[in-house]
Amino acid sequence: QVQLVESGGGLVQPGGSLRLSCVFSGSFFSSYDMYWYRQAPDKQRELVASITGGGITNYADSVKARFAISRDVAMSMVTLHMNSLRTEDTAVYYCNARNVLAPTNVYWGQGTQVTVSA
Repeated sequence: QVQLVESGGGLVQPGGSLRLSCVFSGSFFSSYDMYWYRQAPDKQRELVASITGGGITNYADSVKARFAISRDVAMSMVTLHMNSLRTEDTAVYYCNARNVLAPTNVYWGQGTQVTVSA
């Protein structure tokens, strides 16, 4: 059974940086595309960034040039580097894994809170 454990959230001032990590276990990491989603209060969950097993990345327009997603195969970990944070980035951030060969096999982490406030 795949498990995803996120860490790295917290409180940061506008313009600051945070790094979120998600450790993957329970299956073959390279068989999964990895995603970061976020959900702000009273808003729908939205896709922030994604990275394929081959390292191809994609970003929401709202975070392009500010966020960077990466994956470490040896550590079975995906990281979201967040720079130039804005108050509108405040949300619970969720790690998501989707099996490339069986796309209905989708797993979620428990979420980590990111608060951007002066």
